[in-house]
Amino acid sequence: MKQNIDCTVRHITSAEGNIFTDLGFDADEAQRLKQEAEHDVEQLLAIKRQLMQEISGWISENQLKQADAASRLQISRPRVSDVVNLKTSKFTLDSLVMMLMKLGKPVSVLVG
Repeated sequence: MKQNIDCTVRHITSAEGNIFTDLGFDADEAQRLKQEAEHDVEQLLAIKRQLMQEISGWISENQLKQADAASRLQISRPRVSDVVNLKTSKFTLDSLVMMLMKLGKPVSVLVG
């Protein structure tokens, strides 16, 4: 039996808006939640940038062309370019960690 799934977009929150307000939270709580979410995203992006800088540094230290780095990392040359240019939205943390492991640079996590 084929199931119909409703995929209709009923509301879009503008970039300047606050999704938590749109979800019905009171103004103070919505603002707090938005600030918390923005802080979490910034922390994630900082970690990604740090990992990407490690990969880029390794490429520079070894004076590799992007094609050679791509072969070593088992990714495409455009993906190496994305790493070097810090295009954080194109990578997950685990993909960056795996790349570093392939370079013999294991990643450890410190919480605190």
